[in-house]
Amino acid sequence: MSQSVPPPGNPFAQGVEPGQAPLPPAPPAPPARSNAGLGLVAALVAALVAGGVYGAVAGGIEREIGWAAVGVGFLVGFAAGKAGGNNPALPVVSAVLSLGAVYLGQLLALAIILGKQLNASATDIVLDHFDVLTSLWKEELDPLTFLFFALAAFAAFSGSKKAAA
Repeated sequence: MSQSVPPPGNPFAQGVEPGQAPLPPAPPAPPARSNAGLGLVAALVAALVAGGVYGAVAGGIEREIGWAAVGVGFLVGFAAGKAGGNNPALPVVSAVLSLGAVYLGQLLALAIILGKQLNASATDIVLDHFDVLTSLWKEELDPLTFLFFALAAFAAFSGSKKAAA
């Protein structure tokens, strides 16, 4: 029984045989993206869309979906990171925008629920009775609401960093 002897040189040279030309070097890494303006616009659009969808779903089923706030936050952060790159301001901005998106969603859900009960449109409630709407929102606050705000902001912050990497 004879053992084969490995050929001389680098055994991990990916198929380069002795006498052949080596493989060309790998292309340089693309430059790091850092477009804060584009990231901000993407985060703002994502916040408005995600907050609207969050509110419409919660209002439609007449129940707050607190864990969905985490998804809203992640979506805002992901959009900021993908569009804006690794700008250090984007995680913070996306966290703040995610708080606004969750708040917007909760107000929209409350307006939809009130609209069903009062036989009025949610738009009329938001535009004509915003002060009443915010007063009702404040009455409904509980520690879980603040927890979901915090989780949404954290998801946005970390989602922005992960998407930019």
